[in-house]
Amino acid sequence: MATSFYDLSVPTFLQTVKAVGGFLDRAVIHCAETGTDPDDFVDARLFDDMAPFHFQIEAAWYHSVWGLEAAKTGVFAPPALVGPVPFAGLQAMIGKAETALEAFTPDEVNGWTGKALDLQIGPRRLAFTSETLILSFSLPNFHFHAVTAYDILRSRGVPLGKRDYEGRLRTRPA
Repeated sequence: MATSFYDLSVPTFLQTVKAVGGFLDRAVIHCAETGTDPDDFVDARLFDDMAPFHFQIEAAWYHSVWGLEAAKTGVFAPPALVGPVPFAGLQAMIGKAETALEAFTPDEVNGWTGKALDLQIGPRRLAFTSETLILSFSLPNFHFHAVTAYDILRSRGVPLGKRDYEGRLRTRPA
């Protein structure tokens, strides 16, 4: 059986969104155990010229949910960036992403295949189909920001491992 557009997108985003929610929870537990404040992560960066932690979480939300919305509508129009918010607000954002992703149905998403859309990024206008937008723009950006958030937490002492990033693998039934 062929893999559908839905199978390539929604479950892939959900696997990592749930993993991000899990490592955000681990960060809160770590802070409780060490007497530190999870809000100290909000503006943390790996390097001075990289976006802060809060941006990584927002961008992961945008590239998953709003990438799919772009496939649906033909326009990539995420809401304006929120900016620094308390760590609990970032957890809520990932929770909203999970809820939004779970609301997409296979028939709905598969009905968007082949849709042409143009994406304006600064002066560049990029011509995509729904599938190429997700596979070559949204998924790579989504994973970049999710792993950068993971790396920021890890670099600040949160005890995370590869399995925390992988999340629940989608294995075949035994």
